[in-house]
Amino acid sequence: MKDAFGLPQSLLVLGGTSEIALATARRLVVRRARTVWLAGRPSPALESAAADLRALGADVHTADFDALDPESHETVLGKIFAQGDIDMVLLAFGILGDQAHDERDPVAAVRVAQTNYTGAVSAGLVAARALQSQGHGSLVVLSSVAGERARRSNFIYGSSKAGLDTFTQGLGDALHGTGVHVMVVRPGFVKSRMTADLEEAPLATTPEAVATAIELGLRRRSETVWVPGALRVVMSALRHVPRGVFRRLSL
Repeated sequence: MKDAFGLPQSLLVLGGTSEIALATARRLVVRRARTVWLAGRPSPALESAAADLRALGADVHTADFDALDPESHETVLGKIFAQGDIDMVLLAFGILGDQAHDERDPVAAVRVAQTNYTGAVSAGLVAARALQSQGHGSLVVLSSVAGERARRSNFIYGSSKAGLDTFTQGLGDALHGTGVHVMVVRPGFVKSRMTADLEEAPLATTPEAVATAIELGLRRRSETVWVPGALRVVMSALRHVPRGVFRRLSL
């Protein structure tokens, strides 16, 4: 069960090598989380992440999980939940893709959509049902400000995050009153391995800053978290910029 401050004592990360997810897991372990499941494709990086969390004192397990294999999600997550209640599920997997390349390669573009959206719909529904069955828990989903409005520079990735964001909001409404808390996290540009080759955008943030915002959101039982918070105002304005003007902006 969660502690008196609303923070989880057990955590399942879907996308166990995500830098944001691992920064969040480290922060929550320091705050008293004791059991952590890292679910992802088997790799040295996954094992290294598990070792790092064990060094902080957590009881860490790994599980084979593939976002692109939705037929396996119910079995994989079912085995994890069968080991004991999970206070928080962090859905953190996703790929950025290569916009210029993916526009010329529809198969690659579809892989972005299947990973970021289709895989998340499957895993999100399975996790939500498990949390509802145990009667408590939080489902935290990493969305992106890229989903707020299509931009020429990343509309394939942005469209997948727009779908994920809408799905998660609807799921939160469906679970309202069941004891399950659903929270959408909308970071801006995050300085990480995934964005290392990209020009840094204004209001750029870090995995650690996103982790801090997630912790605060859990304490407040927020439904939507922007990182940094100023992006709420910025995106509210950009949503209403006329399309002809928006098209000419360097974003």
